[in-house]
Amino acid sequence: MAIAESKGVAMPAPAPKPPKWRQIADEIARKIENGVYGPGDRLPSVQALVAEGKGATATVHRAYQALEAEGLIRTTQGSGTKVLSPSDIPPSILTGAARLERLRRTGRPLAPRETYVNPRSLLRSCADSEIANLLGIDLYDEIVLRSRTFVQDGKATVLALNMVHMRALGPLPELLDEGPMPKFRHDLYTERTGKTITAGPEQSTARLASTNELDEFGIDVPPDVPVPVLVLRTLYSDDEGPLEVWEDILRPGVWHGGRS
Repeated sequence: MAIAESKGVAMPAPAPKPPKWRQIADEIARKIENGVYGPGDRLPSVQALVAEGKGATATVHRAYQALEAEGLIRTTQGSGTKVLSPSDIPPSILTGAARLERLRRTGRPLAPRETYVNPRSLLRSCADSEIANLLGIDLYDEIVLRSRTFVQDGKATVLALNMVHMRALGPLPELLDEGPMPKFRHDLYTERTGKTITAGPEQSTARLASTNELDEFGIDVPPDVPVPVLVLRTLYSDDEGPLEVWEDILRPGVWHGGRS
């Protein structure tokens, strides 16, 4: 039987294999989800996993750091690493790459006791010279601005902003929809274009909150009272260059890891 040759169809590039530390973290996370390790159980030490041949010390340590950032485990000096129960999990601030890793691994975009409100998606002129430089566009060029406010235990904790280059709108017209996409937009983009999106290092800075940010957090202070916030920023790019700037603005008094 003759098989017709497909023409003009670009096949997407295969998904890259996760790094070793992510494979270790996923294996442990599956055991937690399947009940092999239950709440309060102590996990093997880093040295024990290294002795089993799971990976180098730094690799296993990074896997445990990722799981702790995702709210699955906690390492305490002198007590080792234990699995957390939902009631043990603090109202932690999960941002940037850790949130995306959890989404891809579990399909759950939200932390325990977390929801989000006020989703917005619109075209906006980029009046921020720093964001324009990061995206490689001219000041006041149009971008897609997506925003939502994460709420944990009834309190707004993170204002998430996504400033997206207009070239992403072609393969992802859903960017202008305020509702959730069928899967994470970076994965959809890769499926439709064959281009993999990679994250740059997370950068942090402190600045004063704007009036609308304080309104979003439900904080009422006199106009002349300065209120500092921590801003975490990650630049995402594909092989054509910068594609998206993700900013997480943390509630005043809340710092990365849920410390206040």
